[in-house]
Amino acid sequence: MTTTENEIAFAITQIAAKQSDGRATFHRLRKEIPIYINLSASDIRPSHTRNGEPMWHQIVRNVKSHYDAEGNFIFEGYLTHVPRVGYSITEQGKKYLKSKNV
Repeated sequence: MTTTENEIAFAITQIAAKQSDGRATFHRLRKEIPIYINLSASDIRPSHTRNGEPMWHQIVRNVKSHYDAEGNFIFEGYLTHVPRVGYSITEQGKKYLKSKNV
């Protein structure tokens, strides 16, 4: 079973919340998401379109790509995209985590 984009986005939000600047870099996300999510075999299989990188790396980027879809963590105001860097948590994102007791 493939990890959903919202499961990845939730982990991104948690990781960003733990940084002093509220920012989760792509480098940090590649390192830490496997700590937050038990990635499946389909998550770690090589992407056919991204030079063999694991599929879940593509899902991390899809959070930005799908920013205008209802339910997306950027659309909902929990995260902002930082071009070429990663994501930042917003005040709304911090409230969201608190509401989830995280």
